[in-house]
Amino acid sequence: MSESGAAGHLGGRLELDTQVAERLRGRLPLVAAHTVTTITAEVPAYSGTLTGQMREKIENAVRIALGTFLQLIERSGVADPNTPLSRGLEAAYALGAGEARAGRSMDALLAAYRVGARVAWREVSTTTVRSGLSAETVAEFAELMFAYIDELSAASVAGHSDELANVGRARRRDLDRLTQHLLAGEPEEVLRRSAERAEWSPPQTLTVVVLPRSSLRAVLAVLPPQTLESGEELPGAQWTEEAALLLVPDMHGSRRRRLSTMLHGHRAVLGPDRPWVAVGRSYQRVLKALVLGVPQPPDGTALDTEQHLARLVLHTDPEALADLRAQVLAPLAGLSPATAARLAETMRSWLLHQGRRDDVAADLFVHPQTVRYRMGRLRELYGDRLHEPGTVLDLTVALAFPPAGDTGPAGS
Repeated sequence: MSESGAAGHLGGRLELDTQVAERLRGRLPLVAAHTVTTITAEVPAYSGTLTGQMREKIENAVRIALGTFLQLIERSGVADPNTPLSRGLEAAYALGAGEARAGRSMDALLAAYRVGARVAWREVSTTTVRSGLSAETVAEFAELMFAYIDELSAASVAGHSDELANVGRARRRDLDRLTQHLLAGEPEEVLRRSAERAEWSPPQTLTVVVLPRSSLRAVLAVLPPQTLESGEELPGAQWTEEAALLLVPDMHGSRRRRLSTMLHGHRAVLGPDRPWVAVGRSYQRVLKALVLGVPQPPDGTALDTEQHLARLVLHTDPEALADLRAQVLAPLAGLSPATAARLAETMRSWLLHQGRRDDVAADLFVHPQTVRYRMGRLRELYGDRLHEPGTVLDLTVALAFPPAGDTGPAGS
């Protein structure tokens, strides 16, 4: 209802006698005090809170509300653009906003309105009856008074909702800014100020998780409430759909397995846990895994970067790894590509299985004699270098993983 409409509704049906209005106005301080006392006693959310200046403030709000009502019903039925209703509605709106800032629910405030309406009407009705008003007039007075309180409570609901929305938007912005600072690796002093501004209690560690945005709601439902969400794009990442990035608190140690279980079936990528001020390093680790295209486990478990450290280390400098591979495989350069690939494949398996011929044969699906023949060829090509620790190290590193884009047998 608009202010002018409300004013017409309240003032158009009843003109209160001036003497009765003055008598009621004189009792407003007593009515306000009694109302606040009863609210404190009957509404648990206000128990022990309405004291001192706060009590004076609420009593004043009650006096303003009832005083505005009396002014309204003293007027004629013509809607006045200067109606005092706006003053009461503004006070009610501000009251609702203040209750939201104080952390009290709208249910508590509506309960206070119900108690206040009951107490105020009991006090006011006693005065109107003693003033000789007819039963019909008293009933009409009651109807108008409760309609007015409905207007006030609606204004308070609006104030409460608007304040929560404003606070929610502001906190969301602060949390977004904190997340950006964490991922960017800002200095600890900056991070602590940002966390304080966002009213976010720092955990011991944070772990970065990347997953499809389509899975975000289901995963957030089981993660700790302090989990931060980022809308950052993932630069260079090999991701087929829109991704979401989360910073999950305190999932270190034995809790990491629980986190992996929570992420099962969501094609997530799980970074290492790091102290919360250093979570940027977890983010960089995940980015590296995504850029390299480390494959997802086929069983639906999360891709845990902690299980792919060797691959990540070896591909830190792809060009250097390619140069090393070309260098250590130079003795095979004169062979046909197929023969060179088979010998490189055998060399890799031989190194990984520490020369156990039967294990190499089983790995390559060949006869042990074939392994013996191929290793004989390799000893001819490499000579004594196959027994030098430096050469063995270089071969192990170079052949540990296939080069990017290589799907041939040398990398199998």
